[in-house]
Amino acid sequence: MSFSLFLQSQQGPGFLDWKPGRISQYLLSSVAILFVAAVCFLFSAHIGSEVVAFILLLTLSALAMVLDILPVLLAAVLSALIWDYFFLVPRYNLRVGNTEDKIMLSMYFVIAMINAALTFKIRQIEKAAGDKEQKAQTNKLYNTILNSLCHEFRTPIATIIGATDNLLENPAKLSGNDKNDLLAEISIASLRLNHHVENLLNMSRVESGFIELKKDWCDPGELIYASIQKLSEELREHQVSVRIENNLPLFKLDYGLMENVLYNLLNNAAQYTPVKSNIYIVAMRVEGNLVIEVEDNGRGFPPDEMQKAFQKFYRLDQSKTGGTGLGLSIARGFVEAHEGTIELTTGACGGAKFIIVIPPEKIFA
Repeated sequence: MSFSLFLQSQQGPGFLDWKPGRISQYLLSSVAILFVAAVCFLFSAHIGSEVVAFILLLTLSALAMVLDILPVLLAAVLSALIWDYFFLVPRYNLRVGNTEDKIMLSMYFVIAMINAALTFKIRQIEKAAGDKEQKAQTNKLYNTILNSLCHEFRTPIATIIGATDNLLENPAKLSGNDKNDLLAEISIASLRLNHHVENLLNMSRVESGFIELKKDWCDPGELIYASIQKLSEELREHQVSVRIENNLPLFKLDYGLMENVLYNLLNNAAQYTPVKSNIYIVAMRVEGNLVIEVEDNGRGFPPDEMQKAFQKFYRLDQSKTGGTGLGLSIARGFVEAHEGTIELTTGACGGAKFIIVIPPEKIFA
């Protein structure tokens, strides 16, 4: 059971409805962080800075259940400063001593802000839920987000910290190739972490309905290969086949948004198909429209699940741990911003097949 749901079950249905005044909220958030930090400081000889960070994040989650967003964000910033000043070496100043601690502090700040904002958002959704079915969906949404934070964020952070530990503690024992491998691990983990943060931010853009397109003439083939290159590590154990129609013209697209669409579709195929599976990408012009197909020979989607695939935070019941369930929802939002369509069907090999159709604004042959 998640931390916030446990508190709710213990305090009763009225606990989350209690809310002090605005000034009292700022005081409460500050005092709570200061009190928890003081207790942790008393036991700092027995617990490490990572444990303190975890305790402060739990405190933020509890505050976000009863306070408005601004007091909670204040608490997030305050907790990051306190963690840096009192628990990271060298102590008692805001200067961070080494690269590992700089990365840890940056990651803590990012996770604290996201955790505060998401917990507050979930509380708002939960208050709006009027019946048992809505509340069940809210609990599933909450657990999905926490699962994402615990797994999708923790995994790349652990990789970064582990690699920096090796670089900092054993530099003399590492060969040049070892150092390059560790730096590559840090780079890949950082890109994955950045992708998860970008998905959360992009979901906000889709939900707000405000997506400003920056269109320019794009080569669909270049777009496809750039997306594949970004996922070279994830796709290295898959067989990727690309077929671009001869003399395919340029199309006027928002390159960044469409690259994000293809990235999410390919990442989805890499995650949910077995090793050595085939992924087929086709780009062609049909009746003047740009058509891009992404197909795999995995297990595909059950027919009764296809309509749900593009829902926010939706994941198949038997899918593996991890994943935010945002990629397909974001892909649909960005395609529709181009006045296009994206459809999920079953491919000839039995796997998932996504068909993107973008109407031409004007074609430059």
